[in-house]
Amino acid sequence: MPSVTHEALVELFKNRPRLAAEMLHDALGQPVPAFTEARVESSDLAEVVPSERRADVIVVLLVSEQQRPAMAIVVEVQLGVDPDKPYVWPVYVTQTRARHRCPTRLLVVTIKAAMARWSARPIDTGHPGWTLTPLVLGPEGVPVVTDAEQAKAAPEVVVLSAMAHGEGEAGEAIGVAFLAAAAGLDQERRALYADVVLSSLNAAARRTLEAMMKSGYQYQSEFARSYVAQGKQEGREEGVREGTLKAKAHDVLAVLEARGLEIPADVRERVLASTDIAELDRWIRRAAVVSDARELLATNGS
Repeated sequence: MPSVTHEALVELFKNRPRLAAEMLHDALGQPVPAFTEARVESSDLAEVVPSERRADVIVVLLVSEQQRPAMAIVVEVQLGVDPDKPYVWPVYVTQTRARHRCPTRLLVVTIKAAMARWSARPIDTGHPGWTLTPLVLGPEGVPVVTDAEQAKAAPEVVVLSAMAHGEGEAGEAIGVAFLAAAAGLDQERRALYADVVLSSLNAAARRTLEAMMKSGYQYQSEFARSYVAQGKQEGREEGVREGTLKAKAHDVLAVLEARGLEIPADVRERVLASTDIAELDRWIRRAAVVSDARELLATNGS
């Protein structure tokens, strides 16, 4: 199931179709043709051979006179490494280009700097002269929106700004700018965007914004409530797992210390950083028999 962050980003580009063109031009400095309408089109790119091909959002920029497509933009939200994407992204571009008969851009959106670097890697398709280099909107490219008038003019941009920069020093100012824009939104968008903004801000900024919203803020949208409920369950499960990892790591060190073995700092650090329960179980057994703590990390032992 896609994360709430992924789905929220997708909704921003669906709710403001021209956002893709704005980010290409304003944030990434890419040329964008003159257009009179930006329209979200079907993102189902299924081929004749049954195979699921669905981009997150496809936006087509149209020229009014003949409703002629001037450019298509494939928007892909990327929050984690996916080895399939270098293979399907070229498909999205070529199939969208063939369907709409116009130049097509691939815009990858992420709020994680590491993912921006991963997503920007050129994709060698294997055909001479055809290397696809994704255009990536990462956190550094997202504007910091703290101006109320700017937020009112483009509410989706201020929400995107909160998602990219809400944990930083500008979090509170971004949140206040969003409140200025919220009054002009329909109830559904206002509820969804408020949920996303609040969940994106640092703790201090969130407390300030909640106080300004008369305190006791509850998640308003069905969209957010469903994902928050799922997140709480996942959080509980993750908490149990983290507790187990921590306990087993300390068991490994306790066995070594009980046997009077010196534990070098790098070994201690490696044990405490492990996220593999099976690995820790193996180390507990080895800790009882090794003559040197460094032998614990040997890869050929059982």
